Amino acid sequence: MKIAVIGTGNIGGTLGAKWQAAGHEVTYGSRQAGGDGAGAPQEGPGGAPLRSIGAAVADADVVVLAIPGQAVTSVVAEHGTALDGKVVVDAANRMGASHTDSQEAIRTCGPRVQYVRAFNIYGWENFADPRPGTTLFFAADPAAREAAEELITAVGLEPAYVGDADATGTVNGLMPVWFALVQQHGGERRVALRLVD
Repeated sequence: MKIAVIGTGNIGGTLGAKWQAAGHEVTYGSRQAGGDGAGAPQEGPGGAPLRSIGAAVADADVVVLAIPGQAVTSVVAEHGTALDGKVVVDAANRMGASHTDSQEAIRTCGPRVQYVRAFNIYGWENFADPRPGTTLFFAADPAAREAAEELITAVGLEPAYVGDADATGTVNGLMPVWFALVQQHGGERRVALRLVD
């Protein structure tokens, strides 16, 4: 898949490196990158291309929003029409908001957006070096489920589909569970959940 990772921090950089290692074509999008891609190419984490957000989104099949939650609305407002028809993975958390996801804003991009809520319930350490059997719970529009499962598996996690985009609240509810477990384990952030059949 052609994946645009918007954000070059711990979450975006870690996920992008994993996907690149799995053979996917990764491009990072950042406001700090050049406007039109002219001039010397810039590099993001792992040496993947770093482009403007608009340029990264234009060529992607999948767009992963791995930026601070409060920045999602402005990014979506600026690049929304380019997101229509793509799988959009909402990995950002709007801390302190009534809904920590940005599904409502992402839906304004157009009727063909394929929404996924994933990669928001753990710290980046669980993506960089996941413990065996770590489950990543996610919600997705049915058309995006297969892509989401492939992305989760490529990171080394076990995907667990909790339902379509209406189940996003269920995924959101697991984040405070993870935070509580981290606190109970003395701040150990490599605590994770595992689904046992």
